[in-house]
Amino acid sequence: MIEVNPALRPDETLDTFYKGKVLVLQRKNGFRFSVDAPLLASFIQTRNEDEILEIGTGCGIIPMLLSVKPFRHLVALEVQQGLADLARRNIMLNHLDGRITVLEKDFRQYTPWRQFDIIFSNPPYIPKDSGYPSQIEEKNIAKHEILCSLQELLTWTKDSLKSCGSAYFILPESRREEFEEEVPKCSLKLKRSRLVFPREGEPANFYLAECGVLAVSYEAMPPLFLYGCDGKYTEEAETIFSGQPGR
Repeated sequence: MIEVNPALRPDETLDTFYKGKVLVLQRKNGFRFSVDAPLLASFIQTRNEDEILEIGTGCGIIPMLLSVKPFRHLVALEVQQGLADLARRNIMLNHLDGRITVLEKDFRQYTPWRQFDIIFSNPPYIPKDSGYPSQIEEKNIAKHEILCSLQELLTWTKDSLKSCGSAYFILPESRREEFEEEVPKCSLKLKRSRLVFPREGEPANFYLAECGVLAVSYEAMPPLFLYGCDGKYTEEAETIFSGQPGR
């Protein structure tokens, strides 16, 4: 049995999210979550009976944000030992160890005994051999496609997803075209997508996608704008970042 101590360590910060409903331990100089985590958590639609799997949980932030929604159980995979330990401590800190299980595992070597209703991932954004590597290995693996490719992620997802299930992803808008080309190659179909913009008149920065095996229709959702002309969060963005039920 893995011993878990959720106490704050000297190299960590303790932050709050969803108006104090979620507590998050993060490393001061390690990989830290950003706005993409609550965006994906809000986009995912769940039901009481859902068995869910996450590929690459990091500090466990998205499962913790998802905990305000209904589901039966969530398995969160993390390949990096340090982040898997941090995620377990966060799950215990938020008293979610009965609903969420963190496994230190490379998804490519993980063979689940069942298929899942929902699979989701906030995958590395930067293609292999591009971008500027960090001096911190934890950040490199989290941000760069060092250990997996988009094609590997989608293929494994298709094989592990129930035929009636849904897979959810968030990526930079710059990789939208590549993602939409890979989806049918991996025997998946696009069900929903949404572009996220900082504000009106500026280029989109994020792309949200829901895929399935037997999708019969596709919905292009209205764009999401994070800031209004007054520089404050829009009403919808405020709803998302406060953890309130949204669309």
